[in-house]
Amino acid sequence: MTNFDFLKEEPKFDSFSDVAASAEKVFSIDIEASAINCRRAMEFAVKWMYSVDSALSMPYQDTLVSLMNTESFRDIVGLDLWKRMDFIRRVGNNAAHNGHKVNADQVHLSLENLFIFLDFVTYCYGEHYEERTYDAHLLDSAASGETVRAAVPDVDLKALMAENQALKAELTARRQEQQETYIPKPLDLSEYKTRKVYIDTMLMDAGWIEGQNWLNEVEIPGMPNKSEFGRADYVLYDDAHCPLAVIEAKRTCVDVVKGRQQAKLYADLLEKQCGRRPVVFLTNGFETRIVDNRYPERKVAAIYSKRDLEQWFNLQSMQTSLKNILIDRNIADRYYQTAAVKAVCDSFDQRNRRKALLVMATGSGKTRTIIALCDILLQHGWVKNILFLADRNSLVTQAKRSFVNLLPTLSVTNLCEEKDKYNAHCVFSTYQTMMNCIDAVKDEQGKLFTCGHFDLLICDEAHRSIYNKYQDIFHYFDAPLVGLTATPKDEIDKNTYEIFELEQGVPTYGYELAQAVKDGYLVDFLSVETKLKFIEQGICYDDLSEEEKEVYEATFTDEDGKTPERIDPSALNERVFNEDSIRRVLHILMRDGIHIDYGEKLGKTIIFAKNHKHAEKILEVFGKEYPNLPGYAKVIDNYMTYAQSAIDEFSEQQKLPQIAISVDMLDTGIDVPEVLNLVFFKKVMSKAKFWQMIGRGTRLCEGLLDGKNKEKFYIFDFCGNFEFFRINKGKPTANQMALQGAIFNLEFNISYKLQDMAYQTDELIPYREQLVDHMAGKVQELNRDNFAVRQHLKYVDTYSDKSNYQTLTYEDTQAIREELVPLVMPDEDAASALRFDALMYGIELAYLAGKSYKRAKSDLTKKVAAIAGVANIPEIMAKLELMRKILHTEYLEEAGINEFEHIREELRGLIKYIPKQKLHYDTNFSDDVLSSEWNESDLDNDDLKNYKAKAEYYIRKHQDNIAIAKLKNNKVLTQTDIKTLEKILWNDVGTKEQYEAECGAKPLGEFVREIVGLDMNAAKEAFSEYLNGADLDSRQIYFLNQIVEYVVQNGLMKDLSVLQETPFTDNGSIVEIFPDLNIWQSIRKVIDKINDNAMIA
Repeated sequence: MTNFDFLKEEPKFDSFSDVAASAEKVFSIDIEASAINCRRAMEFAVKWMYSVDSALSMPYQDTLVSLMNTESFRDIVGLDLWKRMDFIRRVGNNAAHNGHKVNADQVHLSLENLFIFLDFVTYCYGEHYEERTYDAHLLDSAASGETVRAAVPDVDLKALMAENQALKAELTARRQEQQETYIPKPLDLSEYKTRKVYIDTMLMDAGWIEGQNWLNEVEIPGMPNKSEFGRADYVLYDDAHCPLAVIEAKRTCVDVVKGRQQAKLYADLLEKQCGRRPVVFLTNGFETRIVDNRYPERKVAAIYSKRDLEQWFNLQSMQTSLKNILIDRNIADRYYQTAAVKAVCDSFDQRNRRKALLVMATGSGKTRTIIALCDILLQHGWVKNILFLADRNSLVTQAKRSFVNLLPTLSVTNLCEEKDKYNAHCVFSTYQTMMNCIDAVKDEQGKLFTCGHFDLLICDEAHRSIYNKYQDIFHYFDAPLVGLTATPKDEIDKNTYEIFELEQGVPTYGYELAQAVKDGYLVDFLSVETKLKFIEQGICYDDLSEEEKEVYEATFTDEDGKTPERIDPSALNERVFNEDSIRRVLHILMRDGIHIDYGEKLGKTIIFAKNHKHAEKILEVFGKEYPNLPGYAKVIDNYMTYAQSAIDEFSEQQKLPQIAISVDMLDTGIDVPEVLNLVFFKKVMSKAKFWQMIGRGTRLCEGLLDGKNKEKFYIFDFCGNFEFFRINKGKPTANQMALQGAIFNLEFNISYKLQDMAYQTDELIPYREQLVDHMAGKVQELNRDNFAVRQHLKYVDTYSDKSNYQTLTYEDTQAIREELVPLVMPDEDAASALRFDALMYGIELAYLAGKSYKRAKSDLTKKVAAIAGVANIPEIMAKLELMRKILHTEYLEEAGINEFEHIREELRGLIKYIPKQKLHYDTNFSDDVLSSEWNESDLDNDDLKNYKAKAEYYIRKHQDNIAIAKLKNNKVLTQTDIKTLEKILWNDVGTKEQYEAECGAKPLGEFVREIVGLDMNAAKEAFSEYLNGADLDSRQIYFLNQIVEYVVQNGLMKDLSVLQETPFTDNGSIVEIFPDLNIWQSIRKVIDKINDNAMIA
């Protein structure tokens, strides 16, 4: 008899019942086999859940860790049960793969956790559940003579899903119903022994070996108590037995402060003993926090491995200040690139921040900037291992290629392509590939990609990547984070700034398109805004010719003989494709677009189409209109195979096609400097995406236009995008509220209105209670472990409690719209039913608010009529009486809340039967051009914020100016020179007030010298007495050459404290290098003279 015999009562659990029982039977014989079978039984049960529950969507792969980490799975099992399951997985992995001995306590706890999980499975999906408890005494009697490590065949998930397809609807419904009454068994971490098992498992998972580099209950003398001794729960050691970390095992989050102080005292005493302060971890086995003696205490995913901690201490010993850095001009030579590097270094060093966000326009050299930053951080001992993440293979490949070219000595690998080079110091990967590698990649010391493995994370397109399904990567790896994005800073979501711990709209550094165009690093554009009648107004029957009316009637008249008065503009290019509209667009492009080869050939062009059918229709019309140009246009979208080769062909100047017709694929992420024309043949509702798409044309291209450089590109806008964003005054467009969130918002507002005295009736009071039950349930099901939810816990806590819905205010309705509505998870109902819910709740709210709802009522009657059109279906026949009342009586005119809610409940399940309309219609009605305007770009410039950048740019561009040249060449300035500088900096570039706001009282010459640096020959001439004539030894010459290098890069050396850092101290201190200090004092005078020459004569 075993604890798992109950599974045998229902045949549907056969795929995992035997292996679960086997795990218990072999416990007393082979605990490793027991641990492995616990994990296997859990994996089989998880796969079974995916095969029978429609709420669970398959992730990108069917490994256990991937299946367990989908949001839908974690929501179903709940956080506490998920943590139990993760423990089973870790112990099983350690027993099977990591070469670590698992102990009986760990495996016993795995069996108990497996029992609780499978008890949950039978509660939710079983037919006859009986309350049961885990009986530890059965372990002694369960020993079996069966083969201990018999191979257990794997479960084929695809076959299992096919086998259980017929059960899916029934078991999903059963789980949804029965799960509501399940009482979770909370994790009991009050028992020290239980807590220790979880922490021990985490340590084993990180590669620590008990008794060697991990000791328990370490006695530490010197504690301020009566015995003068304390016992640290855990101490972790390096090979020389010097403490790396002390771990305080805390019972609950309540006494974390007490544990923190105790751990601090232990760290103080261990530091006195060994001369190095250990890192402190505070943990209960699930939540872990780190105090690393540099940054504020923070949450981490796990305890660091030995390798991680040793690397941390090595970096701390090597780290030098980032205050006076020398950026390699061969990598990043543009002023804004160096300014961006300096801004991040200042944020990391002087401000002690761990996150930075760079906003840089497409084509401005984000990759070069980040490479220059990595170069500095590597030189100064801040990082050793770097992870570069992007969401596309092509971006990963492109970034790696740039790193190889510009930092050839750095070892790099692309995990998407290279499967045997994991130990490189710079790892490039897509998010999906890295998620797969975290648990899978191991070396001789165990797991390689532990949470402390990387010292720097670089996140490309941070504004979108930080939220997607791979966001857990940023929680797992504990490293400073640099985000890159080309999205304009005012279009980035508020929450992105919050994640990077920045003020809204203020990135660490920003360099946007307007400034790049003004500086001449990117190309400006002209917009050609053309309005076509059908796209603006739709196709109106009355406006057509008699011949066209006949075609219109034949095309759009329905089976009841009804012909619509007009086709809405939204239908154009969605399901109605009008050939003449497309023809006119192509004619305007071919006539007015920028041409090359002395006007013979249209320059490279991207047409942004609405969908694949639209793209194919454009290609078809182009073929008819321009049969003499075969291969000239091509559809490039996700429907095609070998899309990358098509992009490569388009990217080559001498190859066709000239026109790429794209659906999303070319909107972002491609680099084709030859693009001269962009055509917007679709509406773009996101301003951030709109500017990303414009970025396809902004790159410079020399000699493109018959030997002349590309100076402009054209944007042909046929769908009013520019006008739309002008009306919105440059603000980002609001994201459309998700359907489930919209329903929650409507329910909340209805509940608010139903508080009125007029609605306190026997029918409406229970209705409001029903709404409150549903809303509180939706809030309660939110995953509190999700970082997005944690940011709104105040509101989650408030509206999880039904009592807080008793007296709602208008302010509450506004708060939930901002704080809760975006978090609400979708129900499992069909989308058609949910849309009907939203329609009916909208009618109810309009009724309560005393507003007109004629349009909504019209939509309702159309839907009911459509359902009635397929009345032969039994479910619909049962509701015919209600539908007749709606369609043929005054029922809707006299209806109130009760009637509307009755309609919603009765008909929501029938909406799915409404026949789908014909997918698309091809027409060829004569369209008209209503207007066409050519406009200069209206790029915003933030002059105040860009003053310093503009000044730097101007000065670098005008180094032949006499005053600037004197500063560059270490010549003495005159009063006339100072007047010249005042004119440049206080008139030409900006105002004196702007200068003082940026630079304070800094002398003008000093400001300019810092920008242009010092000419190398001038610097060598200044020190020529010592470089050429003096009898200096090799150490002194090396020191002097470092000073020359420094003043060449920085222009001055006012802060002599830099001489106490590397490279100046590579051969010793000043006193050690210059035993005769008179020589040093003479060199010091030359430095002072160089500084003085930047001042007034």
